[in-house]
Formats: sequence, C-alpha cells, structure tokens
Amino acid sequence: MSSLRGRLLVSLLGGVMLVGVAGGWVVYRNALAEADAFFDYHLRQTALILRDEPVEYLLAPRLPSGDAAYDFVVQVWSLDGVRVYLSRPHAVLPEITTLGFSTVGTPEGRWRVFGVQAMTRVIQVAQPMSVREQRAVALALHTLRPFALLLPVLALLIWVAVGAALEPLRRLTAQVKARRVNALEALAPEHLPDEVQPLVLALNDLLGRLRGALERERAFMADAAHELRTPLTALHLQMAMLARAGTEAERAAAMSTLSAGVQRAIHLVEQMLALSRQEPRTDSPHVPIRLDELAREVVAELVPLADAGTIDLGVAAAEPTTVTGDADALRTLVRNLVDNGVRYTPAGGRVDVSVGGTPEGAQLTVTDDGPGIPAEERARVFDRFYRRAGTTPPGSGLGLAIVKAIAEAHGATVRLDTGPSGHGLAVTVSFPQAQGLSAPASAGSSRR
Repeated sequence: MSSLRGRLLVSLLGGVMLVGVAGGWVVYRNALAEADAFFDYHLRQTALILRDEPVEYLLAPRLPSGDAAYDFVVQVWSLDGVRVYLSRPHAVLPEITTLGFSTVGTPEGRWRVFGVQAMTRVIQVAQPMSVREQRAVALALHTLRPFALLLPVLALLIWVAVGAALEPLRRLTAQVKARRVNALEALAPEHLPDEVQPLVLALNDLLGRLRGALERERAFMADAAHELRTPLTALHLQMAMLARAGTEAERAAAMSTLSAGVQRAIHLVEQMLALSRQEPRTDSPHVPIRLDELAREVVAELVPLADAGTIDLGVAAAEPTTVTGDADALRTLVRNLVDNGVRYTPAGGRVDVSVGGTPEGAQLTVTDDGPGIPAEERARVFDRFYRRAGTTPPGSGLGLAIVKAIAEAHGATVRLDTGPSGHGLAVTVSFPQAQGLSAPASAGSSRR
C-alpha cells in the first residue's frame, strides 16, 4: 500500500482491533471469575438449605426436575455410601463425593460440585461448568457490543484525524507544485509540524545549493562570453590582416600571429571545459592514487615545454604517498600547477615538484622562479578569469580557479607563499589525514 493515509488507517485500526481482542479476553476472564464466585455461592447456599431439610418429603417439591432453566443437580448419599436421591437421573456425576468445593470431569463435561454432610446423609450439589462459561461469554459480548458498533465511527474519526494531520504535507506539496521553474526561494517552515520541518529544511538546503549552482553557471557563461569575445575578435582581425598581406613575409607573419591566437583560444576553451567538469558532482569515483607517481607522470609530460623555454623542471622530493580521489581531477590539478610554474618562470629558471607526508596528511608543493604573487592579491587569483595587470605570458585566468575547485572537492586546501629562495611562488596543496596516507619509505628526488 503506497498511500500514507491508508497505511496509517490500517495500522491504527489494526492496533485498535488488537487491543479490543486483548480487552475482550480480559473481560471474558473477569466475567468467568465473577460467574464462578456467583454460582459457587448459590451451590453452597443450596447445599446448606437442603442439609437442614427432611429429604424424604421436601426434596422433590423444592427441586422440580422438569424446569429446564434450573441447571443444578442434587445427589443425596447415605452415610454408608448408598445414593438415595438424584434430581436428574440422566446426569452423569461421580459416584463418590467430597466435602466442600471441587471440579470433576465426566463424560458430559466438567462439573462444579459442593458437598456437605448432614446428621444422617451427605448432600452433593453440582452444576455444569459450561453454564458458567456461556454466561461469561454472554457478559463479555454484552460489554464489547457497543465497542463493535462504534468501530465504524472510530474508523471515520481516525480517517478524518489522519487527513487533518497530513494536511500540512498536502499544502507543502501544492506550494512546491505551484512554483515556477526558476523560483528557488526557500520554503517557509512556519506553521508546519515538527516532523515536517526537517523535510522543509532539507528542501531549502537543496534549493540553496541549486541556486548557487545556477548562479555559478550564469556567472561562468557571462565570464566565458566576455573572455571569448576578445580572442575571437583578435582572430577576426588577424584573418583580415592575413587577407591584406601583400608579400610572402607579411603573409607568414600574419599566419604566425593567427596561429598563436588560435592556440590561445584553444587553451582558453580547454581551461573552461576543465573548470566546468570540476563543478560539484557525485558520479566521479574516488579511488586510492599514488600522488608521487602522478606527479612524476605529469612532470614527464611537461618536460618538452620546459625544455623549449630552457627551464629546469624536475621532482625534487617524492615520498610514496597515497591519496583517495578522482584520478583525472587530481591529474588536472597537478598539471595546472606545473604548467603555471613553467609558463611564468623565465628562461634559465627552475621549477620543483615535491610530494610528501605530514602528521596532518599529504602535501604536494610546486615552486618556481617566476615573478610570484603579492600577498594582497593571493586571495583574488583564485577567482575565475582574474589576471594581474601586466602579467605575461597571456593566459586564461582559470588555472588556479580549477586547482581550488579540485582541491575543495577532495577536502584539501591550497596555500600560496613566496618561494624558498625569497622570490617566485610556492603553491602547497594539503590533503587531510583521511585523504592522505603516506607509506613509510625514504624520500627520493629525481630530475630529468
């Protein structure tokens, strides 16, 4: 049953019926105990009355055998064990009686018996136990009959009460359905039951995250449109210059300029795609990754770029260090840091990559001999498309934004410092202990 109201109704009525059955059993047992006490009293009183009567001429008139409503059976015994009277000859009773109360079994069922001794005889009065049980059942049914008659009314009341209790959910559902697609304002948790408020708070949290994601997407699209306009305009102008080139030398210069512009546009698009892939997501698998091996692989890929600028690129220290995360994302993080270091380091400079473990977790550090970043601008360089004035070479302004997004997705932090030699830039990515596990091994370094 998928209806919450139906499940509540069935559960509540089932509980009421269960309690009713248990209550009926208790009522029956109490009624049976009352009937036992009542009929035992009458058994004893009848036996005591008959004890004081002359049985020979008074017993028969006092106990008319033809009265079907009279369910007592009387036996009278002489002191030598001979039965001298039986009020109902067809009744099957024990041939031997005991004084006082007793319950005996016969082929006709169980009987309740009371025996009393007179001067010359023993009188026994008996009654079938079935009479008492029937009386107890009648009393129990009489007590429970109003409850059974009111059960439909109770079901209707439960139906109405459950509907009233679920009314806030219905109103909340109607409120959500009536919203426009772009209406991401928080739902009002007022006038809602305590049990519903956690759901509303969770929905508000989801709406807040969705609103933030849409705002980031709109900002990204606006920034992307703005940033792409400039290189595309430049490409258009460069194509016009190529078309106006009159000599082979002018044509070659225009082609070179156009090729460089195309490469910048491609790099910008690649960075934008990389940044969009780092938006919050839950489908990327997190697996153990050797951070030191990943750093060596990225350095080996970028060695030709460093060689072209006569830059000394290498792994200064690499302890065997394992982190848990998205392999492709972490590769992008390391590549962006090393690529930035190579691009901003002048010819003859040095870029070092270090990987190691600390008591707090794992660390990846990339240092370069470039111009560095002033302390007052280090917070802003993580913004999308932000570039310092007069910075060369040209870039997209997305490299560190991508690094920060990937680090946050892995619970890591990014810190910018001045290089160890007093100039340049040192970028340190610190993974928490839960993410970074350093294997006990000696530190090693390797350079190309």
